[in-house]
Amino acid sequence: MPRILIIEDDPKTALALCAGLHGEGFDAMSSATGESGLQQLEMTPVDAIVLDWMLPGRDGVEIVKSLRARGQHTPVLLLTARDAIEDRVLGLDSGADDYLVKPFAFAELLARLRVMLRRAGEREPQRYRIADLLLDLDGRRVARGARPVLLTPKEFELLAYLARHRGQIVSRQMLARDVWRETRRATPLDNVIDVHIAHLRKKIDEGHSIRLLHTIRGVGFMLDEDTARA
Repeated sequence: MPRILIIEDDPKTALALCAGLHGEGFDAMSSATGESGLQQLEMTPVDAIVLDWMLPGRDGVEIVKSLRARGQHTPVLLLTARDAIEDRVLGLDSGADDYLVKPFAFAELLARLRVMLRRAGEREPQRYRIADLLLDLDGRRVARGARPVLLTPKEFELLAYLARHRGQIVSRQMLARDVWRETRRATPLDNVIDVHIAHLRKKIDEGHSIRLLHTIRGVGFMLDEDTARA
């Protein structure tokens, strides 16, 4: 289920977009300001962003520039009532992936979102290499050096998620939501996650001088070749 963040200061518009996207099978959430949206992105990775240009504080163009400066490539659809050619050029040059002029039909927004998500999926690398660890998403193959690593389907999904967030701290909450797809479970999945992490660490790190899967105490986990994090 693709996750969409709507950064829109008009509550009626934000509510309508969230409801419409939920009805189309998306997981949609909203923020009323650019700053709160940036904070939300630090806690919750999303697949695409619908961003209003005219926001209180930093406007949409400044927000998308900040995202790109941080190295985040999440697709951004910029919404605005400004329809001059120079405004469209400014929005796209700032790092937005697409541009939609208000008022718009929800069907068009939906179509543009799907195109952006399709393009983003095509851009995702099919192979990740971290030190001597090779993760082949297409062939569902993992190797450490010359040695194949046999993983269960859940371990493979867990490793792929960590690889996509290489060098970033991944919390147990993120893993519960994005790998186990549990958002309304009353009992935390911490023990289940920790067991899978322990099995995965044994399979990819045991017998190697460079450890790749690190526990960041009290925060979460990180896949990285930086031995200082061991």
